[in-house]
Amino acid sequence: MEKKKIPTSVYAEMTPNPLTMKFVANRSLIAGGMQVEYKNSTEAKGSSPLAQELFHFPFVKSVFISSNFVTITRDESLDWDMIVMQLREYIREWLLENEIAVSAVPSHLLVRESEEQKPHDPHSALSPSYTPKLPPSEYDEEIIHLLNEYVRPAVEQDGGAIDFVGYDNKVVYVNMRGACSGCPSSTATLKGGIENLLKAKLPNVVEEVMAQSV
Repeated sequence: MEKKKIPTSVYAEMTPNPLTMKFVANRSLIAGGMQVEYKNSTEAKGSSPLAQELFHFPFVKSVFISSNFVTITRDESLDWDMIVMQLREYIREWLLENEIAVSAVPSHLLVRESEEQKPHDPHSALSPSYTPKLPPSEYDEEIIHLLNEYVRPAVEQDGGAIDFVGYDNKVVYVNMRGACSGCPSSTATLKGGIENLLKAKLPNVVEEVMAQSV
């Protein structure tokens, strides 16, 4: 008996990062409000069969999956106009046969856990997987609320994600993922957008926002 296909449409959308493309589906691809980024096929193995398949394309450098979209970062060997239609159709065909793109998420790859897992953690508003390298501060919850309210929707619209890393001595540390990672305009977004927002909302508390790897 032939397996029933899952009605799915997919469209491609440019992002501010010229090396990334966002592929948007008309349904959810990952459960529990999670976000995950894979840098190679080894990371994707046992976690995301879709990402693992996408790494078979030699030009794919990373795969980021969140809610209803997949963001793919390519190398510079080919331009998007040569490969975007092939990738879009490949993703659509895969999703016709598979309900979700991520079956399990190793803790070290998890960007944002489901709210149910840590309902009382103040850091869960933006990044419940947050493990501070810096001591928690009295401003963490308010900073995360502002990032979640004003920044995260725009970042996700561009095919990326932002994690709160910590706060120390009037400096907010964040981590940019997906399309935002390595984007030429990410510095301008960080300084001209996020930094100005937090400085305006939290005067005398925030003086600078810096990107930091986790």
